[in-house]
Amino acid sequence: MRLGAIEAGGTKFVCGIGNEHGVIEESVSFPTEQPEVTLGKVIDYFRESQVEAIGIGSFGPIGLHPGSPLYGFVTTTPKPGWANCDFLGTLRQVFHVPYGWDTDVNAAAYGEAVWGSAKGLQSCLYYTVGTGIGIGVYAEGQLVHGLVHPEGGHVPVKRHPEDSFQGLCPYHGDCLEGMAAGPALEARWGKKGYELPADHAAWEREAYYIAQSITGAILMLSPQKIILGGGVMKQTHLFPLIREAVKLNLNGYVSAAEITEHIDNYIVAPGLGEQAGLCGALALGLRAYQQAHAKAGAI
Repeated sequence: MRLGAIEAGGTKFVCGIGNEHGVIEESVSFPTEQPEVTLGKVIDYFRESQVEAIGIGSFGPIGLHPGSPLYGFVTTTPKPGWANCDFLGTLRQVFHVPYGWDTDVNAAAYGEAVWGSAKGLQSCLYYTVGTGIGIGVYAEGQLVHGLVHPEGGHVPVKRHPEDSFQGLCPYHGDCLEGMAAGPALEARWGKKGYELPADHAAWEREAYYIAQSITGAILMLSPQKIILGGGVMKQTHLFPLIREAVKLNLNGYVSAAEITEHIDNYIVAPGLGEQAGLCGALALGLRAYQQAHAKAGAI
């Protein structure tokens, strides 16, 4: 099969073509500009590809409910020019194929569930910690949308006792994203994360905030795997700090061996690496193709 995949980020778009086995055969990336420019490049890329379906994992917020007039739109994003952009509708005018459509982090979570670190499991949670913080939720074999879709980067966090940083989120100040995303690291310490040494105090502080969110997610959702991706998590020395902080927070209350004895295999990096988002979009496209053909066969 030839399936199209789009990882639509606020900073860059990645488009690719792959197959039903999760293999990306080719890809291209370009900066996210105004919608007409960016989507024009997407259309040009796929124009001669003859893909059988296209999956899209998009930055948001986005409209996810098929009955809504805003389905397929990027909605209230602060990204200049993109608010109320009919992303999906623009592509549908050109390519008459089934479409998978979800948030970028839900797509990554789904890709990890189909082909990555959570393969064979019924639930996982995917965090992307980078310019912002997003969370994708896969539970009971389904992606979770709810009223809108999960916005776990904006959960409140308890302030570290030695932290006077006010936070950068324009909506909430000191929420998880405001305290722990890449720009917050840089604003607090005066350097980008990758410029800070592994023994810098920044990382204990970073782990403190991320572990709070993970602890709450474990107690609320009981996921079978937690996957941490994004640019900040390329600092792999963060993983043991986060794992230890989560165990300290839980204090033995959740008596699952996956946490108490094997947490190194419970809180993990993406099995698909930097292709988690694009492979997730590919998986969304494959699912849309299968659903469309199952529906056609039932008629």
